[in-house]
Amino acid sequence: MSVTITDVANEAGVSKSTVSKVLNHWTTISPETAARVNAAIKKLHYTPNSRAVSFARQTTQNIVYLTNLAKDSAYQNPHMFDIMCGVYHELAKQNYTLTLTDISEESYSGEKTEQVIESHSSDGLIIHGSAINQEIASLIIDANFPHIIIGHPGFDSRLCWVDTNHALAGNYAADHMIACGYTDVAFIGGCKTGYISTQREKGFVSGMLDRGYRIPARRIFFTDSSRTGAYNAAHSLLSCGDLPQVIVCESNTLAVGVVKAIQELSLRIPEDIALLTFDVYPYSGIIDPKLTVVDINVYDMGVQAGAMMLRKLENPNLLIQSYTTLPVILQGESTRVL
Repeated sequence: MSVTITDVANEAGVSKSTVSKVLNHWTTISPETAARVNAAIKKLHYTPNSRAVSFARQTTQNIVYLTNLAKDSAYQNPHMFDIMCGVYHELAKQNYTLTLTDISEESYSGEKTEQVIESHSSDGLIIHGSAINQEIASLIIDANFPHIIIGHPGFDSRLCWVDTNHALAGNYAADHMIACGYTDVAFIGGCKTGYISTQREKGFVSGMLDRGYRIPARRIFFTDSSRTGAYNAAHSLLSCGDLPQVIVCESNTLAVGVVKAIQELSLRIPEDIALLTFDVYPYSGIIDPKLTVVDINVYDMGVQAGAMMLRKLENPNLLIQSYTTLPVILQGESTRVL
């Protein structure tokens, strides 16, 4: 027969409410009484009902992670899962659970968000940047519901968010170009309307300009963010006879297409043309030669998001809009000092 809170109270010689207060860390209980109750808990091997404890604290001890989990999400948004692991790691240290909620089959935008808020099934929401929109933003703000967005929402609002500074990452790429001696450079980005792509391009172009080198428009390409789009852009760039010293790819998905074009034209990396990309995962580790990468530790960004969520729960009026986790250059074989 399982041990109950009544058994603990009898063993410690206190009331059930006193045991409950000790379990919920009430400061009004004397250290001597708390020690007696904790000794009884240990002696009887009592395990408190987590739901009962949460109810007493007026908290669910649960955070909902809202994202799009449609088919092939792991390939289209591979960093999401590293971020999620970082979030879970941080929340679990404070005995919070993390519930994964999919928005891909909502009957209307914001349906899942409404359900979470109205059901009181969660203390807060962590929302992947790919899932946020104006409708969800309005629901959260109107309800004053604790939340953290992973990634800049892409529009001005009173939302709380954490992100990596993609413009700074582009600046790091420019630093590496100058350190290697590359001054004639090209940039191949994803969609021109994409926040990450445009921020990395902006940081890279302005970083080169700050160092005295202007990148001409003919050296800058935007694509549909696919390997095929990158291949076409690189093939066009490299077939004209006016080769740049290096191509900077906004993502390693694009780098796959660029490498294919380079190989088809019988060019060597880095002897004929150097190559730098952003992000390690998912492809840079399998490209030969090993690519030089501007990387962001997205697991750490998840950890930071989890920590910010806990701060937000402690202070609901706290506005969090912060860049976290600095980029780092991982030197590979695709760039070298000239």
